[in-house]
Amino acid sequence: MHHLAIIETLKKRRILLQTNQETLSLLSGVSLRTVKQFESGKGNPTLETLQKLADVLGLELKLEIKNLTKEDESGNDLL
Repeated sequence: MHHLAIIETLKKRRILLQTNQETLSLLSGVSLRTVKQFESGKGNPTLETLQKLADVLGLELKLEIKNLTKEDESGNDLL
């Protein structure tokens, strides 16, 4: 999932919980400026920051890593 989609999910959850950006900032330890930047689609949040926001909003952040190597017919990696 692209980080902008994650931020949109966090923003929707914040609104659903009827909390404002300032409260989210205070509870998560993420600066208000950072929260505002992320919600406006600016910046590139770290996993740590995303986790802090998700924790406060009662969301679970999952990291998925896919194997992008291709194998030829003999089973040898091409990449």
